[in-house]
Amino acid sequence: MNPSAGVIRTPDQRLRVFVSSTLKELAPERRAARVAVERLHLAPVMFELGARPHPPRDLYRAYLEQSDVFVGLYWEAYGWVAPTETVSGLEDEYNLATRLPKLIYIKEPKGIREPRLVELLDRIRNDDGASFKYFSTPQELRRLLEDDLATLLAERFDLSRRPLPPPERPPVTDTDTGAIPAPLTSLIGRDDELLAVEAMLRRESVRLVTLTGPGGIGKSRLAIGVAKLLSESVPGEVAFVDLAPVQDAALVPNAIAQALGVRDTGDQTLEEKLTTALRQRRMLIVVDNFEQVLDAATTLTALLTMVPTLKFLVTSRTLLRVTGEHTYEIGPLALPGPRARLDPAELLDSASVALFVERVRAVKPDFELTADNAHAVAAICRELDGVPLALELAAARIRTLAPAAMLARLDRRLPLLSAGAKDLPPRQQTLRRTIEWSTQLLGPDEKRLLALLGVFAGGFSLEAAEFVAGDAAHADPLTSLGILVDNSLVREQDCRGRSRFSILATVREYALEQLEASGTFEAIRARHAEYYVELADRIEFDLEGVHQREWVGRLNDDRDNLRAAVRFLLDHDDWDTAARFAWDLFIFWWVGGLLGEVRGWMEEVLAAKGALTDRTRAIALYFTRSITLWQDPNEWVVPGLTESAELFHRVHDRSGEGLSLISVALALLADEKPDPVHADEALMKSLELFREQGDGWGEAMALVTLGRVALMDQKIHRSVHRFQESLSLARDRHEELGTAIALHHLGWAKLVAGSIDEARDAFNESLATSAALGHAEGVAYGLEGLIAIAAAEGEIQRAGRLLRAAEALRRQTGLYNATSFSFHQHYLAPILAGDDASDLEAARTEGRDMSMEDVVAFALAGHAS
Repeated sequence: MNPSAGVIRTPDQRLRVFVSSTLKELAPERRAARVAVERLHLAPVMFELGARPHPPRDLYRAYLEQSDVFVGLYWEAYGWVAPTETVSGLEDEYNLATRLPKLIYIKEPKGIREPRLVELLDRIRNDDGASFKYFSTPQELRRLLEDDLATLLAERFDLSRRPLPPPERPPVTDTDTGAIPAPLTSLIGRDDELLAVEAMLRRESVRLVTLTGPGGIGKSRLAIGVAKLLSESVPGEVAFVDLAPVQDAALVPNAIAQALGVRDTGDQTLEEKLTTALRQRRMLIVVDNFEQVLDAATTLTALLTMVPTLKFLVTSRTLLRVTGEHTYEIGPLALPGPRARLDPAELLDSASVALFVERVRAVKPDFELTADNAHAVAAICRELDGVPLALELAAARIRTLAPAAMLARLDRRLPLLSAGAKDLPPRQQTLRRTIEWSTQLLGPDEKRLLALLGVFAGGFSLEAAEFVAGDAAHADPLTSLGILVDNSLVREQDCRGRSRFSILATVREYALEQLEASGTFEAIRARHAEYYVELADRIEFDLEGVHQREWVGRLNDDRDNLRAAVRFLLDHDDWDTAARFAWDLFIFWWVGGLLGEVRGWMEEVLAAKGALTDRTRAIALYFTRSITLWQDPNEWVVPGLTESAELFHRVHDRSGEGLSLISVALALLADEKPDPVHADEALMKSLELFREQGDGWGEAMALVTLGRVALMDQKIHRSVHRFQESLSLARDRHEELGTAIALHHLGWAKLVAGSIDEARDAFNESLATSAALGHAEGVAYGLEGLIAIAAAEGEIQRAGRLLRAAEALRRQTGLYNATSFSFHQHYLAPILAGDDASDLEAARTEGRDMSMEDVVAFALAGHAS
């Protein structure tokens, strides 16, 4: 290597995967390989990502010395042999990779391979240290490389890891989205604004602050910075609500509820549930992207009126114009002065330059601000008015455009692109022009894909993007998506080990404009809905088995897309598909606490003009009646559920009929004058139907309900038998929701029978299973079972602390008025009537509320108080 070249840095400091191939011949495959490497959060080491001033041979040799894995891609060409060399760079890279694990991928040829490549491939096939596979398409390569890298890393890890002790408790799955986002970049040039907004929110009289400014000015990033600062220095909780995917003001309470973990169980309005959940909490809620739902401003003021300890920090392009609003306008970052000659060190004191340089270094780590490029960098920042998002989009182009070349394109493009945006504020024109300029440098396939991605709400998976793009795309959507990520128009993040993508609200707005202008907006909305409908149909039975937790988590990520799909179906009077979609995802709506929303959708279906098909009406009746059977009178509920069962019977849907009959039985038991005889008849019929159908999940639910009837009738032995049957079915299917439900009921039966240790074991396992699934209602039930255990054993302090936790959890998640099957109050009654009442009350009221994870840890810790 040339000694004068010094150290040539790789693009990243993570585990590095060197990708070797001819550049032009396998360009799509190189992009696919890069995506595969980055999806595993490794660093792709590729010639085109690096520092151009170095001689090519020095560059790839330096990169290989710092790499950890070698990936070779080969097709038909051997590559160029330099005049002073005997082998091509392609073969030289392979020869230098002797110490690295090698993954080799050979593309099926269309023509004839060059002779020297044939010789090289023969060597590779005889190399014991190399693994090689054949492939045909970039997509196939991506899948192979992802799988092989994951396997390789697992094998290497296994060689060195030591046995670890088993975890003391299962993890708690947090399915809510209210945590403050963790920024991937530093907040630059906003110190004054940060302190000013923080000072405003510290004042007792200020309870609603709106950060205003055009899109891309940095409102969201500043709000996150303020929230983080306050969470570290001021007592109370902070939650974050992103309204980017919300277009309907009526859905703002749903978004806030989702962020706070409040479940919409349908027994009260969400506003009432939110008020109850917040009333005893000192809290700041950050609400981002409010400009598209301004009619919902009264929702915020209503909550502020009802909850004196609540504050809101809102970001919006326009004012909310409500009583009590305090505003703070966010301006652009400071620009460099107009001096002809600029010192690079002094130039970095300008916030806009500092931001631009930092973002440039994220994609080109060896970039330095020098006397040669300082003028161009300063001019770029001035041309973009110091708007942060515009600077970031421009910085993403640094791999292909040096600062001077970028400035020339900006000078040429921006005047041409300003004509269509004269009605916008100047800084918003700048952002719009920058987005348009960024897309002008894209190919037609990338432009088309960006427009299509505007249809997604709240993020999307690669599979969803590929489906929506459809067969009309001229290029592989994976390749186009990779280019959009490279250009900062799409963002990628890891979500439970899977890549998930999103676009900023401002970019999405631009994308939707392009989609509408193309005349394909409704067709793409239909395609979007079709993807999620097909997904629901495909995973219906996965939600009842071993993959339940995985799919609940993935569907939770797609809540906004699911809502958008249902809205499209309802708006187009596609009642049958909307009902089928709701039915397929029944378990997800239940675990996620969204049955109240489903009830609203199905009320729209029932109110539709014209006749409904029997199955659609059966589903709509089930969702609208079963959810409210504990609140509404039986003269409305029982007839509706009975009709639902009859309609399911008519269309030969035995599982649907059985589920409706379970709800009929529960309604009969919940009446002022319970009717256990007819309830038992309905349940036995339900059990028979499920068994005929081979529906193990439904059979387990029927058995649990039969056990409840037996327990209420004091037939303890029969109830234990029913609960154990249900538990066995759920465990055989590795189904966590059914397991938790059966264990909870078994715990009560064992406790009534006097088997306290067996009851404790059942409640502990039920609680742990519900926590792992992220099922808040199941966690509350588990806590209440352990309250009864503690009370029965005279552990007053423990019973009081668990009672406080259970009450807080039900209040904060909106489950305080939901259907309940718990008898802990019966076990607390003797304590409340005796000398220990004050101790119990003190334990219940003193101390702070704990997080769900802390509550679960305490509850599972045993007898210690």
